[in-house]
Amino acid sequence: MCRTLDDLLAEAKARIERLGPHEAARAVDDGALLIDIRAQEDRLRDGVVPGALHIPRTVLEWRLDPKGAWRSPHVDGLGRRVVLLCDHGCSSVLAAATLVDLGYQNAGDVVGGFRAWREAGLPVAAARPEHRAPDEPAGMGPPDPA
Repeated sequence: MCRTLDDLLAEAKARIERLGPHEAARAVDDGALLIDIRAQEDRLRDGVVPGALHIPRTVLEWRLDPKGAWRSPHVDGLGRRVVLLCDHGCSSVLAAATLVDLGYQNAGDVVGGFRAWREAGLPVAAARPEHRAPDEPAGMGPPDPA
């Protein structure tokens, strides 16, 4: 039996914490790690949240695998609250549910994504071009400047 995308989203939403933009900003102020999972092209076009860690959706599981060889050096343990930010708040739902499967106890996302964050008047800055060494994998860099 096939499930629909709506089914998958409903199941994922039931397993994560969904935060409005202001709630997410307060969570970050309280120590949550905000991870921007948008493509670099979207970040260059629309801007970034200062202090967010950029890990593209395509490599998220590898950068947050608790025991993985490709884990980001900027990600803490499984107990830290992690809030994901995508463009509209859809792909972050499924991504956060995957983090729960990896063992993260407090994984969630921003309802409405980056667009809702920006429309709420929360801090946004211009993205800097990504500079990686030729052999450096995506998603291993430091957080966006605050």
